[in-house]
Amino acid sequence: MKSYIKICSLLILFFIGSTGCFKDLDTIPLDPDILTAASVYKDPQAYKQVLAKLYAGFAVSGQQGPAGQADISGIDEGFGQYLRGYWYHQELTTDESVIGWNDQTIKDFHSQTWTSGDAFTYAFYSRVFYQIALANEYLRETTDAKLDSRGVDATLKAQIQQYRAEARFLRALSYYHALDIFRNPPFALEDAVVGGAPPKQTTGSELFNFIEVELLEIEPVLAAPRTNEYARADKAAAWMLLAKLYLNAEVYAGQNKYAECLTYCDKILAAGYQLEPTYQNLFLADNHNSNEIIFPIAFDGVRTRTWGGMTFIIRAGVVGSMNPVASGVVSGWGGTRATRQLIEKFPSDLTGIKVAFNPGQTVLYPKLYVPGTHQGNDATQTSNSLAATSTTAPNNKIYEGHLYFPNPNTEIQFTTIPSNTAPKLGDNNGDGILESNGAKIVIPEAGYYYIKVNLVNTANRTYVIEKRNWSMVGTATGGADINFQWDADLRMLVATGNLEVGTLKFRVNQSDAISLGDSPADGLLEPGSEVQIDQSGSYKIILDLDKPDYTYQVQLTSFDRRGLFYTDGQTLDINDLTLATEGYAVQKFKNVTSTGLQGSDTDFPDTDFPMFRLADVYLMAAECILRGAGGGDKARAAQYFNAVRTRAFTGTSGNYAPNDLTLDVILDERARELYWECHRRTDLVRFGQLTDGTYKWAWKGGVKEGASVPSYRNIFPIPAADLGANPGLRQNTGY
Repeated sequence: MKSYIKICSLLILFFIGSTGCFKDLDTIPLDPDILTAASVYKDPQAYKQVLAKLYAGFAVSGQQGPAGQADISGIDEGFGQYLRGYWYHQELTTDESVIGWNDQTIKDFHSQTWTSGDAFTYAFYSRVFYQIALANEYLRETTDAKLDSRGVDATLKAQIQQYRAEARFLRALSYYHALDIFRNPPFALEDAVVGGAPPKQTTGSELFNFIEVELLEIEPVLAAPRTNEYARADKAAAWMLLAKLYLNAEVYAGQNKYAECLTYCDKILAAGYQLEPTYQNLFLADNHNSNEIIFPIAFDGVRTRTWGGMTFIIRAGVVGSMNPVASGVVSGWGGTRATRQLIEKFPSDLTGIKVAFNPGQTVLYPKLYVPGTHQGNDATQTSNSLAATSTTAPNNKIYEGHLYFPNPNTEIQFTTIPSNTAPKLGDNNGDGILESNGAKIVIPEAGYYYIKVNLVNTANRTYVIEKRNWSMVGTATGGADINFQWDADLRMLVATGNLEVGTLKFRVNQSDAISLGDSPADGLLEPGSEVQIDQSGSYKIILDLDKPDYTYQVQLTSFDRRGLFYTDGQTLDINDLTLATEGYAVQKFKNVTSTGLQGSDTDFPDTDFPMFRLADVYLMAAECILRGAGGGDKARAAQYFNAVRTRAFTGTSGNYAPNDLTLDVILDERARELYWECHRRTDLVRFGQLTDGTYKWAWKGGVKEGASVPSYRNIFPIPAADLGANPGLRQNTGY
């Protein structure tokens, strides 16, 4: 179970004058039973409970959930939820996602035609400053003077110092989002006079400096990395936010801070986090178990119910013929998909299968069944059989194939009828001649056997049984044999290993006396030919030899496995944004566990959102080095970059040589690794590609082929409603 801070039902008392964006909102009081700060903090547990409200504000949007008793009145609790609003701004504005709904101005995000009156931008802006207001009020109520006046003991007072540091971190996080998305927002801290003058507007440089100083000040007070309760901030979370701030410092404040970013990336890399071995597990209902996630927004299907957050991300992504149960939810909302440009950053074949099985004509051939002690002497079990070599006489009575016997001294017989009462063929004399109801044939050793039975001549029915150890060899294997092993689940032979570009053949007992290949490359194996391997990497080869039309499968296992897309019934191109079947669906996030269990509720997921995680740190560090930090050591940059690639490819075949690593490669890799995790807009702005750059994607600028838009859209406007409420604010350029 997740270690949760329980979300308290206490409302924090703060006044609408604390931030300018609430001047025009009927936000306080929303609860007729609202408590005063004096009564709330009589209970020593309240300090942690109210802190929990600050964390909860990133996951839920009211006191009841999923709707009712909203934190902010006049704004829908679903689309007004923090993460959902953040996702809209970071993903729908980019090549990573489109949405098919006609809700108000939602499509303006992808076409980059939003205005200062946009309701979704206003909702997110309001949510950001609501969070800041909560943090400010918490800090007002936990000063030393306030604690002393309440007689708080020394032990609790020491704990509250850490709580205050966490509150300041959460405030810094929201101010970072305001900096990144709005650049020049209003600014107020806990020392602002409640009910006084509206807060003044800040600049990108000023807000950058505040966040930097704030994080540096609280770092010593925060818990050591990986020692705090799950989903609470620690030093590593602060380091991560500092690294993010420094990575984008040229955008925010016109300063080169890549060396500082690298410094804090290295701190995190030394803090004991580990890449999750299986990429998909980072986005499932039990991802709280991952050692990769540095700071999440925690969700629980029972305790954090919202129509935003992970509920939105998972259910809006269930489109077309997708089975919502496979995503752990009761139904889909048919909304979000990916553009062609995101899909094309991944391999065209998302299975890695280079050669697929070809069953040939064997399915039409008569069968001979092989009951015995290996399957409980049950002749009705038809999985152990041989197939005739033809449908026509006389070969329709010549059967062959391979069977695996797991135990020594296995006893077998043959029958053309899968029935326990039908006549069986055995060998009374052990001479290779079969007799009706003859003695059972004993296979002395366990292993994989070739069996051929000739029933053409009823007076002389013969059989051959040979133990065969299969391997593959050739220039693709470097000249060494790679042995096949029996896979009981597949009921086939399987070999794995690293292969180079070249050829190979399958042979018996490491001898070319029996050797098979594939010519003309149709998935059927023939004697005396070879199999072509046209790409180096890690492979899984499967042989299916239990019938005369021998077939095989070649699967490249070292391909990029991060492309978690649903394609059945979906078109790659999007001609009509409203059609949920146009554009591939994204199956990255699911409300099922890594063991296949459904989350605790089918409406509201248990899946946590990984706000910060280790793979991002590796990629940030590599980018900083390419931009000149750390002496520009490309070997070190490649080491960090390839750590992420090695996990993605389950091996080193996708790794880059240091001299092949470029900033464009980094940008594409960030899309492959971090898509739908609220990084893309920020990344494209940093690389000069969100608006008027050379990179275009489907429906950018409202044009199917994509078009450039003015660079002022690298940031969003200050909502018109707040400009009206606070005369001291000036609109961002261009709006």
